[in-house]
Amino acid sequence: MTKRTDTALLVVDAQESFRQRTDDWAATANPKVLDHIAQLVEHARSSGDQVVWVTHSEPGTDGVFDPVNGHVRVVPELKPADNEMQVTKTSVNAFTTTNLQQQLTLRGVRRLVICGIRTEQCCETTARVASDLGFDVEFVIDATTTSGIPAGGNYGDVSGEDLMDRTAGILAARGFATIVTTAQRVGEPVAV
Repeated sequence: MTKRTDTALLVVDAQESFRQRTDDWAATANPKVLDHIAQLVEHARSSGDQVVWVTHSEPGTDGVFDPVNGHVRVVPELKPADNEMQVTKTSVNAFTTTNLQQQLTLRGVRRLVICGIRTEQCCETTARVASDLGFDVEFVIDATTTSGIPAGGNYGDVSGEDLMDRTAGILAARGFATIVTTAQRVGEPVAV
């Protein structure tokens, strides 16, 4: 199948590093995230959309994001295809420390569908930067996940569910992205 060049699914940080943080992963707000991402990947492939795999790396930290420890790789159940673009970032968003914008522009991509891990961090920041760069953005909220943030300073605990809700609300209200669900994305196309 010939790839359509107007739409790309960005799978952000669906990587083994997060599962190595066992307490954090066990507390994820959306335990079905990998199933939903898999549905989006299957739909993108069957629709001729491009699939882009983004991983996060922190070289020299000796932690779960340090590539020398072997966890900076897409979780095995998602299995990127050989012909699909893969980029590794060292910033929160997928653009600043990669050539992703150039690669997408060269391929004629104008619309990005974003899913992945850390709803309010890497996924949201990628959506905001993508919008600023002129891409139309769909944010598939139930194909993202995060975990809660414990109280700090003058702030109380924030649950992962609250972070996901707030992210969706802010992205939509400020015009950064159209918020959709996996079912909406794999059903009829959603206008952006």
